[in-house]
Amino acid sequence: MFQIGDRIAHPMHGAGVISGIENRKINGVARDYYLLSLPVNGMQVMIPVDSCEAIGVRDIVGEIDADRIIASISSIEIVETQNWNKRYRENMLKIKSGDLLDVCCVIKSLMLRDRERGLSTGERKMLNVAKQILISELALSKNMEWEAINVMIEAAVYATDPEGCTVE
Repeated sequence: MFQIGDRIAHPMHGAGVISGIENRKINGVARDYYLLSLPVNGMQVMIPVDSCEAIGVRDIVGEIDADRIIASISSIEIVETQNWNKRYRENMLKIKSGDLLDVCCVIKSLMLRDRERGLSTGERKMLNVAKQILISELALSKNMEWEAINVMIEAAVYATDPEGCTVE
C-alpha cells in the first residue's frame, strides 16, 4: 500500500504524488481511493486502492534508471507499420503496458514520423499523451523541470538517423 507523499506512476496518466487517501461512495460502493496529483495542468486522478496492481500503478523509476531510459532512446529501432489503424493499436498497447521503454518507442516513432510526413490529429494526441507519461515520471525521478526533460528526449530522438527506420 502506498502512503501520502509517495511518488507513483499510473500507466495512462503519468507520474505524480499521492496527495491523499479518501473513502468515497461511487455507484453505491464505498472504496478507498488514492488522490494522485499530477504535475501537468494540476490534474488530480482518483485511483481505487484495491485496483492498483491490476491497473499497473507502481513506484516511479529511480534516477539511475531514468538516465538509462533517456540514454537508450537514440538506440531504439523503429519498425513502423504503414496501416494507420494497426499502427495506432500497436502504439496504444505499448503506452498501456506501462513500460517506459515502450513509451519511448512510441514517442520516437511518432516524432520521426511527424518530422517526415506530419501526424494525423489522433497520432498527435497520442504523442502528447505518451510524452506526458514519460516526461512526468522522468521529471519526478530526476527532480527536473518538464521542459528540461523534453529537451533531453528531443535531443535523443533526433540524434539518430531517421533513415534507420523500417516500414512493414
